[in-house]
Amino acid sequence: MTGKHPMTRSGYEQLKKELERLTQVERQKNIKEIAEARSHGDLSENAEYHAAKERQAYLEAKILEIGAKLAHAQVIDTVGMTSDKVVFGATVLLSDTESGKERRYRLVGADESDPGNGWISVQSPVGRALIGKQVGDLVTVKAPARTMEYEVLEIRFE
Repeated sequence: MTGKHPMTRSGYEQLKKELERLTQVERQKNIKEIAEARSHGDLSENAEYHAAKERQAYLEAKILEIGAKLAHAQVIDTVGMTSDKVVFGATVLLSDTESGKERRYRLVGADESDPGNGWISVQSPVGRALIGKQVGDLVTVKAPARTMEYEVLEIRFE
């Protein structure tokens, strides 16, 4: 992971909390699990010990991954931000021109995207199509299944 990666303040804080939970809670819990499994004797046939050691490897890899993400984060605070164009961190209300159905998306960094909750990466097809658009603009998004067209109804920052 090289260079800086854009991230909202809330996304950065969530990653910090996750790193703290992994290092302060999960790592300590895993240390106890390993010690408990060791106390059961022969390690060569001790399934609990091997499972605890696998969990340890997973936790350490996850800790390193999150640490790298935090180290390379370019935090962009969107609170109080204003713009008449869609930029990183904007929450955009769209209307599907075909169905009339409204969708709300927040443009965030790749590491914090959560499409199920409307948080989409600025690198996603929809995110890339929205950048620079204004209220009233039509946005065309080419997806594998079909081409979609949206109208930008609102741009705000949370």
